[in-house]
Amino acid sequence: MSDFEPFYDVSRSYEDNYEQGPFGAFAEALKDGNGADAAGTTSEGALATFLGQPVNLPFGIPAGPLLNSRFTTAAFRMGFDLATYKTVRSRAWGCNPFPNVLAVHPKSADGSLTPGSAELDEGVLADTNYEQPISISNSFGVPSQSPDVWQPDMRAAIEAAGPGQVLVPSFQGSRVEGMSEEEYIADHATTARLVKETGAKLMVMNTSCPNEGHNRLLCHNPLLVGRITEAVKQEIGDIPLMVKLAYIPSDNALELMVRSTVGHGTVQGFSTINTISAKLVDANGNQALPGAGRDRSGVCGNAIRGAGLDMVARLAAIREKLGLDFAINGVGGVVSPADYQAYRDAGADSVMSATGAMWDAELAHKIKASR
Repeated sequence: MSDFEPFYDVSRSYEDNYEQGPFGAFAEALKDGNGADAAGTTSEGALATFLGQPVNLPFGIPAGPLLNSRFTTAAFRMGFDLATYKTVRSRAWGCNPFPNVLAVHPKSADGSLTPGSAELDEGVLADTNYEQPISISNSFGVPSQSPDVWQPDMRAAIEAAGPGQVLVPSFQGSRVEGMSEEEYIADHATTARLVKETGAKLMVMNTSCPNEGHNRLLCHNPLLVGRITEAVKQEIGDIPLMVKLAYIPSDNALELMVRSTVGHGTVQGFSTINTISAKLVDANGNQALPGAGRDRSGVCGNAIRGAGLDMVARLAAIREKLGLDFAINGVGGVVSPADYQAYRDAGADSVMSATGAMWDAELAHKIKASR
């Protein structure tokens, strides 16, 4: 795959990507200077909606690879009608050491990983041999610029959206040493307010990264998520709020998440899934990513599609069971138009692709052409 250049260059540091990216076809899209992509006018008949906002096609890129307004603007121009601005914090936050991305090779014939399987703990091969269908590690640690940098840039990103396109800001709270639970909740609310100040029409709260400590996820504590979303809603008012979830194996825990948030009127949708945590090893069985605390990494791309579809279907079933109205954004392993349709058939109101889009800048065009 040496002849292909992903819009996020995995051979460069996060900092270099932030300053110099995007690359490949996304970089060419920025040179055109023609505004929103003409293919953005292709829709499912009438305009669809995403958390109340009209969109040409409810497909885009989730939080992760779109680091700043240059990346999100290029995404819009390449026909991705939903562009998620990488998760921001209330303070500057550094990135994990380079490298952050490796190719991941599960043992199964179809390249999939199964939540709860022994392979996740025994070790999955990771190297620099990037092959389609693509699966990769995601070991960044949710870096963020300071608000005085990301706020004006997010405003520019919002303004760059064309007709039928929406900028989706992602945010999360930051737990630091010595912080009380109340202070942690307040930090989420503060960050949401900072996002609101940019003119955001909606936002997504990331609860699916290790923001509770090493390999600990906020979304595994539904009651705390409920308390946080209440505080966030007090700051953002009627602005729709979506929560990003990791894979949650228990139906009871997933239903408790819905009851603790949507059931209290604080959340209008869920985006799922983020990644599947796995121990990554090199060909000799040694830790693949260097550094303490990096024996495991989130895996994304083709390997997690089955888990993503499962979460979407289960959320849709809970939505019907409880008679609640909330949106479902399906994420995980979308690398083709067929994958987009599979998520819609499973109950997703919208669909996003990060890894698939990184390795196929034409993915949105291909999906629109298949409609």
